[in-house]
Amino acid sequence: MAPETFITGEIRRTIDDRFRLTLPNDMAAAVTDENGETILAKERQGCLSLWRASDWQKRLDDGVALIRQKIHSGRLEQRWGEVQRLGRLLSTRSRTVKLANRSRLLIPEGYREFLEVGPNQDVMVVGAVICVEIWNPAAWLDVLRHEMPEFGPLFRDLTN
Repeated sequence: MAPETFITGEIRRTIDDRFRLTLPNDMAAAVTDENGETILAKERQGCLSLWRASDWQKRLDDGVALIRQKIHSGRLEQRWGEVQRLGRLLSTRSRTVKLANRSRLLIPEGYREFLEVGPNQDVMVVGAVICVEIWNPAAWLDVLRHEMPEFGPLFRDLTN
């Protein structure tokens, strides 16, 4: 999937008492497809991500088609436990949402608990180049502490 935009930036926002979050307009536009749809995904504990729905669906459909072929050909018969685990994760990982007024996200139940942030609390909204991430501030700080020392080597590796 080749991104149409290169999403960067970090901003603190507050989730309101109805679990709504207003995204920066440029970030909202980058993750909203031509039908006005966005995918909300559980990324890692304390983090949700937003993706262009059409791009996400193509990638998901391609992957599921490949797994179906492997199941049909018997190549996954010894891995049913992993197939079931993947099915469970697929069932709960993401959902399609529409951003109100093109920039306000209502965080659904199940995703609120995964993010571990309540109403009237802050989150960090972070551009992750190909998606937008919504972080519990403590989880984001933990990631920064562990990953920031690797910025230089990662940048060099990806630019070589």
